[in-house]
Amino acid sequence: MTKKQGILSQLKENYLFAVIRGHSAEDATKISEAVYEGGIKNIEVTFTTPQADESIKKLAKQFADTDMVVGAGTVMDAITARIAIIAGAEFIVSPNFVPEISTICNTYAVPYLPGCGTVTEVANAMATGVEVAKVFPGGILGPAFIKNVHGPIPHVEMMPSGGVSLDNMDQWMKNGAWAVGIGSALTKDLKEKGYSSVTENAKAFVDKYNDLR
Repeated sequence: MTKKQGILSQLKENYLFAVIRGHSAEDATKISEAVYEGGIKNIEVTFTTPQADESIKKLAKQFADTDMVVGAGTVMDAITARIAIIAGAEFIVSPNFVPEISTICNTYAVPYLPGCGTVTEVANAMATGVEVAKVFPGGILGPAFIKNVHGPIPHVEMMPSGGVSLDNMDQWMKNGAWAVGIGSALTKDLKEKGYSSVTENAKAFVDKYNDLR
């Protein structure tokens, strides 16, 4: 098994992705720790977080011998992708498809999950070696998008991000989601109740997933 295949296999096994948007690197790290405590093991630290690479570096070192897989999200260019990979990111996620990011990820044998909203975007991404496309924005495209794309392209894997909730996760899974990305639903109570609420919300998603699979 290649390095890239190994990472993809672990990501699929973990299934749930936590999309982390912190106010600072420290905040992102604390949210990530809280999410992991709740049972979500795929951690996507977004570059909307100031000094996101510092958080990635700390998490990659701190959880090196665990089943946490640390990656970077909202990566908009190849330079940022390389910064993230050097910091320790094991996967790269973008809101859109950027060919140059795919090239840099292939160079480092790191999975690239670009946001795709049409069959054309999915096909263009696949042509550069992308194996998992992010369905984005998931809340607009809806679970049926995956099933519809799988009609003509059955072998592409797809992961929704945005719009995934406890109430609709079953629909995404029924329609063939390879994994699901969860964002603001994890931190919705953070201001009022602190980081322990993030752990509770993460656990609710893990419990729901275990009930459904």
